[in-house]
Amino acid sequence: MSIKTIIIDDERLARNELKKLLTEFKDIEVIEEAANVDEAILKIESLIPDLIFLDIQMPGKTGFDLLAEIEKAPKVIFTTAYDEYAIKAFEVNALDYLMKPIEPKRLSDAVQKLQHEIQKEKLEIQNIRGPLTDEDQVFVKDGERIWFVKLNEIRLFESVGNYAKVFFGTNKPLILKSLNNLEERLDKKSFFRANRKHIINLRWIDKIEPYFNGGLLVELKGGEKIEISRRQTVKFKEMMSL
Repeated sequence: MSIKTIIIDDERLARNELKKLLTEFKDIEVIEEAANVDEAILKIESLIPDLIFLDIQMPGKTGFDLLAEIEKAPKVIFTTAYDEYAIKAFEVNALDYLMKPIEPKRLSDAVQKLQHEIQKEKLEIQNIRGPLTDEDQVFVKDGERIWFVKLNEIRLFESVGNYAKVFFGTNKPLILKSLNNLEERLDKKSFFRANRKHIINLRWIDKIEPYFNGGLLVELKGGEKIEISRRQTVKFKEMMSL
């Protein structure tokens, strides 16, 4: 199986050098390259690569900006001449971080890590295009903080104006997405629209109690108490066979 790859770097020589190094790896198929973030976003959204090699410092927008603008992140290996970004890169759970000029041995290690990750995912789930599955990771950026989060780690989305607050671990960052938009993309077997303001992850429910007007009150494992509206309670009971 070939791993569809896009190289994103504003320096043509750097792109060519990486392409040459990647010819050693039969699994890696470089399908496109991009010289800036806007060009890269268009190519990622139309070609849906499995992997991107991403430079961080580029004119205009950085590699981190790119990740904040795409809905579903492919696997990421950062390439950069600036090592101060390393900690930030691993905070977003990138697969690896390669310093330029890229050494063949380090590239080989990164590709091995990638292959191991893909094998692991194959065993965990079949990769289905369509709704975002539990194992898909989404990129969340709030101010200076950035994360890659697997959807199964997110227990709650809460509407805050035009934003949604994302609850995972002890974090509650805001993302510029409406609950309606999220509801369309999320897997309905895992995520449920409890009311106008909340989408809950069914796997994070700890307790369920009757509530006012024929509704229900659920408590999540994170401690949040969320009301399921009377209208949604009918659907919820059908889903959960209560």
